[in-house]
Amino acid sequence: TLTDTVVDALILDLLEWLAARERSYEEAIGAWRTSCPKLPVWEDAVDRGLIVRDDTDEKSTMQVTPSGLALLERRRDSHGQGARLKE
Repeated sequence: TLTDTVVDALILDLLEWLAARERSYEEAIGAWRTSCPKLPVWEDAVDRGLIVRDDTDEKSTMQVTPSGLALLERRRDSHGQGARLKE
């Protein structure tokens, strides 16, 4: 469905955003959590095992999991960006 396509695209955007630099849990949840039941981007990314909360050193950050990084790599390869990103 269209909603699934939109959510999938937004999940990839979330993964790119998190992978760009370390983000606190508060920053990530503030930017990405939504109360719209048709756009459960944050919840779907967690449920699919693509992102995880890391509570270490008395701070809480959000990390892209190995599965999430693999999904990003496939996206980059499918868009012809893989070679440029690996330089």
